[in-house]
Amino acid sequence: MLYFNPNFNVARLPAIEFAPGAVERLPDIIARYGRHVLLVTGRRSFQSTPTWFELNKQLHARGITWRPVIVDDEPSPELIDAAVAEHRGEALDVVVGIGGGSVLDAAKAIAGLLRTGTSVMDHLEGVGRGLPYSGPAAPFIAVPTTAGTGSEATKNAVLSRRGADGFKKSFRDEQLVAQVAVIDPELLASCSPELLAANGMDAFTQLLESWVSLRASPFTDALAGSGMQAFRDGFWDAWENNAKAPDGRARMAWASLASGITLAQAGLGSVHGLASPLGAFFPIPHGVVCGTLVAEATRVNIEVMRRRDPDNIALQKYAEAGVMLSGQLYSNEEQAQDGLVELLTQWTERLQLPRLSHYGMQERDFDRVVANCRGGSMQTNPIKLSDDEVAEVLQARL
Repeated sequence: MLYFNPNFNVARLPAIEFAPGAVERLPDIIARYGRHVLLVTGRRSFQSTPTWFELNKQLHARGITWRPVIVDDEPSPELIDAAVAEHRGEALDVVVGIGGGSVLDAAKAIAGLLRTGTSVMDHLEGVGRGLPYSGPAAPFIAVPTTAGTGSEATKNAVLSRRGADGFKKSFRDEQLVAQVAVIDPELLASCSPELLAANGMDAFTQLLESWVSLRASPFTDALAGSGMQAFRDGFWDAWENNAKAPDGRARMAWASLASGITLAQAGLGSVHGLASPLGAFFPIPHGVVCGTLVAEATRVNIEVMRRRDPDNIALQKYAEAGVMLSGQLYSNEEQAQDGLVELLTQWTERLQLPRLSHYGMQERDFDRVVANCRGGSMQTNPIKLSDDEVAEVLQARL
């Protein structure tokens, strides 16, 4: 039986519309807020689907007009400020984001600033001007077309600036949470296997890290456990696009949504601590960072806790995850923990996830990455890792 933490709170969540075909409800949901929409999408993938043309038809039938914002990479502060400057003078009733995590994060940040007149750099954590965000945010509707970040359920918009002095930081406030999240598993059908792999491993890593987080609670444990089981039962069917793929996509959509809720409530761990500087300094997609590091980060966490904190409840929870994900019974908790690491390693190899050196990282970069990894996610890792222990994770996947 796991330790019961009686001290927790649940932050604001969106209203959730979850069903195959749920995107068909979107025009009516938009109409609740008004007839003038800022529509934030990616450049190509969604706009080439029949769903896009049907959505346009239904919006037109209701007299709803929209203005576009295109996001074709991880969003930067400059993109956000430019979009706000272009559209702030318009009488927009609602912001709708339809796309992957980058699109939803961009839409979330734009909605937060359309009515304030401030720059996102006024509020960006760690690198901004430190000004409090008072709002109000414009209403925001989130429609994910991938299953990875869970951004539809969070209060933070992750923004990046790449390069030697780059950063990956959050604009965060409860007013940024979507009013409605429309999750339609059928929208995942257009995702490539590579995109499903990266996004799926992002969702899984968020579930596992929130499961063992220092802020985990009965609320997040229930969701993280359910999400990991859904990932276990659905991911490979979705990735292989076999006869069971529609069911697999539905399970993946739930795993992603659950991961967004749990990360918002419980926090994450060392993989996401490292993802921030890695994504800022190198052109590594966020999901690839998660997938390539999760096995080694889990191994290091377990080994460090065995040495320094053998009574840490996270060791028991890692063992629980090992049994849950493998479907095997083990003689003791240590074997279950080792089984979890072995399974995650097998997943990494099966998906052929690139190593860090594929994106130009070298051993000489370790100090800079480690020095910039101590943000919010690392604070909820189940045990504090030394610089050398963090570098061990990087070395294993270089």
